[in-house]
Amino acid sequence: METTRRSLHGVAELLLSGPQFRRSGTIKLRVLPGGFGTRMEPDLRVEGGWLVAGTARWPLTGTYTEVGRAAGIEVGAPEGVYSDGSGVMPGDLIKIEALAADAIAHCLAVGDAALYAFAPSADRVLWPEHFDLAITLDEVNYGVSPGDGAIPEPYAYVGPWTPRQGAFWNMPFGAARPLRLLTEVPAFFEEGRALSSK
Repeated sequence: METTRRSLHGVAELLLSGPQFRRSGTIKLRVLPGGFGTRMEPDLRVEGGWLVAGTARWPLTGTYTEVGRAAGIEVGAPEGVYSDGSGVMPGDLIKIEALAADAIAHCLAVGDAALYAFAPSADRVLWPEHFDLAITLDEVNYGVSPGDGAIPEPYAYVGPWTPRQGAFWNMPFGAARPLRLLTEVPAFFEEGRALSSK
């Protein structure tokens, strides 16, 4: 799953967010059925192992540069916006395993539904630098990640801008729980909001 996650993180940065930033001035992405996509022009999305624009589809195989060339987009991360990211380069090979891609899409869909249930009016953003879906309320970040270097499996998190103390807060940035251990993700967010306000 780690290889697929890194490849999809690279797709989010190099093939979606970068081109969108250069054309429309925003890096924000969104969760869509079966995957994720841009919010503004160019209208691009990922469905499993495919890059999709309208009715056109290109397999996410080969290098990022090759896929971008086939789709007619300028490949590259958004420049000057953030300093960290996937570490993927345009010449790297994309390696996506179908089951892992489905698991990541499911994680993002669960996160999108949970964040909507928790805070329906909040702006749910799939951020390309960390490849996580998040909202911010009252200086607290709430989100879901498909995994990263710190936690290698899908997880939900609560990250107050000001550190909190107590048993709930189990990470340097706040609190995180593997999705497989949460029966109600919105309830985890609610608990974090209650404890953040103390």
